[in-house]
Amino acid sequence: MQRDTLTADLLLLLTALIWGFAFAAQRMGNEFVGPFTYNGIRFALGAVSLVPVIRWLDRRSVGKQVEQALKKPFPFWVAALLAGLVLFGGASLQQVALVYTTAGKAGFITGLYVVIVPIIGLFLGQHAAKGHWFGAMCAVLGLYFLSVTDSFTLAPGDGMVLLGAFFWAGHVVMLSWLAPRFDAVRLACGQFVVCAVIHLIIAFFTEELTMAGLRGAAWPIIYGGAVSVGVAYTLQVVAQRRANPAHAAVLLSMETVFAAFGGWLFLSETLGPRGLIGCGLMLAGMLVSQRSDMKAS
Repeated sequence: MQRDTLTADLLLLLTALIWGFAFAAQRMGNEFVGPFTYNGIRFALGAVSLVPVIRWLDRRSVGKQVEQALKKPFPFWVAALLAGLVLFGGASLQQVALVYTTAGKAGFITGLYVVIVPIIGLFLGQHAAKGHWFGAMCAVLGLYFLSVTDSFTLAPGDGMVLLGAFFWAGHVVMLSWLAPRFDAVRLACGQFVVCAVIHLIIAFFTEELTMAGLRGAAWPIIYGGAVSVGVAYTLQVVAQRRANPAHAAVLLSMETVFAAFGGWLFLSETLGPRGLIGCGLMLAGMLVSQRSDMKAS
């Protein structure tokens, strides 16, 4: 495996870890503020956290050199708007659904984007190796054992999570196309601004905001904004400049494993034999996908 590919894989795995821990933060945030308020503030915080990075890169002339070297198919604001709209779809559906359904079911259904990504890629002329397909199937089976109970039923929020999975898949594919054509940090910041504005507009008309609620949700918002958004989504954009979309989806699906670990660490949730089997299958899916890339390189 080439050094650039390994670096991209490690960045995607770190992104999955941060997102996995964010499930606990998102659930805690919903206890104090509305889902659109929570998402709006955290994406705004994520965008603000990138401004010093952009200015630092510009002072070193790195950002400006990247901007000048890239051949953009359309203006930057179009790319930011497209990525932000798709990101809003996935993030809003997931956050609202967590009010009505369990984190386990939400994790499994959201993880279906692992299968959806290569299917979308086929329509776009992208090739997924057999190892990617097998790795994706292992990951989905692992998600099932990890997240779904024996009495699987469609709860009120499950339909929203399922729809959100299509948005997450679209976001992975879209970034795989946009990231090599636009500056990664600026693109991340731009999509966060779009996502935050839409969330806050909806929150203004549909949710009540209090100072007590903001104080209670302060730490979940800080983690969900500065870390889960500002750091993790930027790592995703940077990593997907070199990662295969189907392979990236398998690695990013590891967030469910980290979500289970985060639930145990922060919320005292336990993981039984069924969950351990799911974690093993998820790891197997990741390793099979990586081995497929090693043979291809």
